[in-house]
Amino acid sequence: MDTAIWWIRRDLRLNDNTALYAALTTAAIVIPVFILDDRLLHAPRLKGARTAWMLQGLQVLDQDIQRLGGRLIVRHGPPVSEMLAVCHESGAAAVFWNRDYSPYALKRDQSVRQALNKAGVSTHDFKDLILHEPNEIPTRTGKPYEVYTPFSKAWHAVPKPPRLPDLERSELKRLNPPIGLRSDPLPTPEELGITAAPAPIVPPGEKPALNRLADFLHKPVYGYKEGRNDLPSPATSILSPYLRWGMISPRVCLGEAQRVLERTPDPEARGGIVSWISELIWREFNYSILINHPRIVRQNFRPQYDAIQWGNNPQWLDAWQSAQTGYPIVDAAIRQLLEAGWMHNRARMIVASFLCKDLLIDWRQGEAFFMRHLLDGDLANNVGGWQWTAGTGTDAAPYFRIFNPHAQSQKYDPQGEYIKTYVPALKNVPPAYIHAPHLMPRTLQERTGCVIGQDYPLPIVHHDQQRPKALMMYSAART
Repeated sequence: MDTAIWWIRRDLRLNDNTALYAALTTAAIVIPVFILDDRLLHAPRLKGARTAWMLQGLQVLDQDIQRLGGRLIVRHGPPVSEMLAVCHESGAAAVFWNRDYSPYALKRDQSVRQALNKAGVSTHDFKDLILHEPNEIPTRTGKPYEVYTPFSKAWHAVPKPPRLPDLERSELKRLNPPIGLRSDPLPTPEELGITAAPAPIVPPGEKPALNRLADFLHKPVYGYKEGRNDLPSPATSILSPYLRWGMISPRVCLGEAQRVLERTPDPEARGGIVSWISELIWREFNYSILINHPRIVRQNFRPQYDAIQWGNNPQWLDAWQSAQTGYPIVDAAIRQLLEAGWMHNRARMIVASFLCKDLLIDWRQGEAFFMRHLLDGDLANNVGGWQWTAGTGTDAAPYFRIFNPHAQSQKYDPQGEYIKTYVPALKNVPPAYIHAPHLMPRTLQERTGCVIGQDYPLPIVHHDQQRPKALMMYSAART
């Protein structure tokens, strides 16, 4: 075959890329193509930090390809018509891509496949985003798993796909589109209406992703089990944005972690590695649920909770989204999200519980807000996480588990370091009051330069009053 297309979507990397590897094995020339789909670019829930970081990632990928003598072809428009046009203009006989699993992606890919096949262009799609698709994980009943623990055990028992051999530079030089093939310019975030893109917590690109994994596995992973919930200095990898955009593959992450595990004798250090691997399995579990139950994107996994009468107070939602709740741990977490495009996982659970079970606001409001602002906004993981905390999902936290935000703050940020990093108005508040500054005596408020109700808001609700309301709301839906 002379010419094929590598259709890039969520695989912004050159190595250990199943579709790219297959394309280069098949064709003499491979054209890297990314299609800017207006349905995604202008969707309100997606038009934010995630899209801005994706554009930066595409620039980095283009630079990587240009160093090899080629270039990235960008097209802006409907995927079906744009892919047909590129195939016609280039004479490509085949298109290769890695599968995506959102309801929209599945429908889009089917439409592109049908149109290309009708035009005489062959299509080839591959598993790459996850290690195992649900049909690879056997169950005794024949029904897909809905609980994490048995899924994890079955997942471990299935042989893992190996990392692909690194491609030689001479092979990658065949990513060389015809000189006259048009490429549209990448838009700026401002051109897409994204005016408040954060300073990202990590730089985009395949090389930064591999470096971060290597640095994390060199030592920090050893303390992951004990330190992952530590808000001021978490022992987390922050690899989730890279996995979201395929700047690193799950095969590389798992393979490198297992390699380190094999040579690590210390039980505590091994526990950290095993605990981190379990997070990769949670990612696989969330994808399994999404693939088998696509309705969870908009509906509760547990239908009995469809009867919940959410309060959905718009003023409270605005206070939560603008980090003005009067609960320092909640406000710090939201500000971290808005400033860095990322939030610590413990903080995600705290703010989600607060929204659903203190403010009595539908989890879908929070899920959409996260998708708009997270660099790692991933439909399967985001919906899975929100439904888990809201108590409406599979294997979810029970509805009566309601985080006390003050207790969570005291446990995971005892000195208030995390809070003070993101809520500077509280920088002089002593540890005794940092978790509930509204309890400070007026004289101390004036001395620290933080007058509650003026420099920092009063709590918009009282947890002790809201908790029984949440229990009644959930109980009513269950009867």
